[in-house]
Amino acid sequence: MDKLQILLVGSGGREHALVWKLSQSSKIAKLYCAPGNAGISSIAECVPIKVDDIQGLVDFCNQNKIDLVVVGPELPLTLGLVDELEKAGIKAFGPTKKAAEIEGSKAFSKDLMKKYGIPTADYGVFYDLESARNFAREMKGPWVVKADGLAAGKGVLICSTIEETEDAIEKVLRGEVAGQAGEKLVIEEFLAGEELSVLAFCDGKTIVPMVPSQDHKRIYDNDKGPNTGGMGAYSPVPVATPELLKEVEEKVLIPTVQAMEQEGRPYKGVLYAGLMLTKEGIKVLEYNARFGDPETQVVLPRLDTDLCDIMLAVLEGRLQDLNISWKQAACINVVMASGGYPGSYTKGYPISGLEEIPEDVLVFHSGTALKEGQVVTAGGRVLSVSAFGEDIKQAQVRAYDIMKKITFKDAYYRKDIANKAIKR
Repeated sequence: MDKLQILLVGSGGREHALVWKLSQSSKIAKLYCAPGNAGISSIAECVPIKVDDIQGLVDFCNQNKIDLVVVGPELPLTLGLVDELEKAGIKAFGPTKKAAEIEGSKAFSKDLMKKYGIPTADYGVFYDLESARNFAREMKGPWVVKADGLAAGKGVLICSTIEETEDAIEKVLRGEVAGQAGEKLVIEEFLAGEELSVLAFCDGKTIVPMVPSQDHKRIYDNDKGPNTGGMGAYSPVPVATPELLKEVEEKVLIPTVQAMEQEGRPYKGVLYAGLMLTKEGIKVLEYNARFGDPETQVVLPRLDTDLCDIMLAVLEGRLQDLNISWKQAACINVVMASGGYPGSYTKGYPISGLEEIPEDVLVFHSGTALKEGQVVTAGGRVLSVSAFGEDIKQAQVRAYDIMKKITFKDAYYRKDIANKAIKR
């Protein structure tokens, strides 16, 4: 078999982790990334094509004889990049437009779960202010108000009073929270418990779960403040016992893939289930149609099997023949963000200390750029550090030791990533 030319689409920490892992495969001749970032540019050739430039990406693949495209973020998936690549005869790892709606529309995913008996929070879907308000008034708080469409992790508002809820409903429908993504909204009952992320490889029939991880969504320590795209993660998760993971597979992952098949939307790629472990049992908070960020930055470092082999098995429908193995080591990832994130922040600050990182610690770039040879900040989540340990505590100490070496103006990171696991 000839070695492959691969294009990875995306520019964040997840994509840096994917490029890093793919670069270890002996099957690959050349790696490209569109558009990439400063960290990715040291492993792959970055090409200046935006993730939503579907035609531009297809043209690039044709011109450069690309054998496989790996789609990182959700936007190009929901815009139908995989469909367009397949039409052009190019293999693509990721779900089709119809299958990616499981992430692209919260209303679609909630209705799917309700129809097929997959456990989730009670909810209602609304287009107008009046009916949304009436529904909220009849519910017991706290309330969760979600923009229906893609909102980069910022379209979920948790409200503790009915006044706050009505204000949130108004803001979402007026487009102040998530723009057009809020033309329709979902109101849900608030679920209390511990969160768990389970990602799975899926070839349309077979599901192979990855090692579980736990994300930290809120900006401040002790899960305070607004939601972000994720401020850190760790794996393994003590609360995720083998019995619990079996239950996740049987009650969530398998029924979801079967439901998608029934709906005429066969699912191939990575299915991400964001779960809440409530007193009543497992409930699905959300689905993602791709690798999570920052979960990927703790899950892929623990993967022992060639990622390129897995992706090809997914595309060829032979996942059941593959034996996927994982490292025993624990991994923790801490995100370093620009001061002000998830609100407004300044870009362009020089980053120092990157040259002092030991080889066994991974620094994944998210929002970085190169300016006159210097790595500078270029996003809300700037970079993250993934460190290993024999257990979570050792990995945590290691990660935070490295965080102290990296600096840029107004840098911010949480100091409590993985504390829940350590307290257990």
